[in-house]
Formats: sequence, C-alpha cells, structure tokens
Amino acid sequence: MISRHWTGLAKKDKAPEYVIHLKTDTFRQLKQLDGFISASILKRELDEGIEFLIITEWKTLDSIKQFAGDHYEKAVVPAIVQSMMIRYDAKATHYEVETTV
Repeated sequence: MISRHWTGLAKKDKAPEYVIHLKTDTFRQLKQLDGFISASILKRELDEGIEFLIITEWKTLDSIKQFAGDHYEKAVVPAIVQSMMIRYDAKATHYEVETTV
C-alpha cells in the first residue's frame, strides 16, 4: 500500500470552501478510481492560515497514476484550489506503508 501526502496552506477565510471542494469534487473522483483506498484531511491553524495535510492511500503506484498521471510526484492542484491557497507543495510525497494497526 502507498500513502500519498500533500500539504497546502489555505487562506483562513477560504479553508471551509477548500474542505467542501475536497469532499464534493476531489474525493468523489478518487472513489471512482481502481486502487484508491481512502483519504484523510488533517488541519492545524497557524498565524498566517490553515495548514492542511491531505493523505490518500492507494494499492499501488499505478493506481496513483490514474489520478496524477505518469509524473505522479507532481501535485494535482486545480486552479480553483490554487486560488484558495497562500502556498502549497508542488510535489506530493509517497511512502510505502510498512504496517498499520
């Protein structure tokens, strides 16, 4: 199993809109992809905005490529999401899951 991590810092007034976008758009799309397992939204408030860590779980790297393309390390950040962010990672980080309990 592969865990894909991406971090973005949202404008405080745009953070609720970003969560809605994830739930109603991005996550709905992901659920349709073969090999997608789960997604989590983690957040914390900072002085300058709301930091989000988005973690998705996948069966294989090939599963991720259905979502992100052949250059799967490049973050998928639609224009609408870019407009909500102060800054965000240009690349996602991938980890092989060793164990879960």
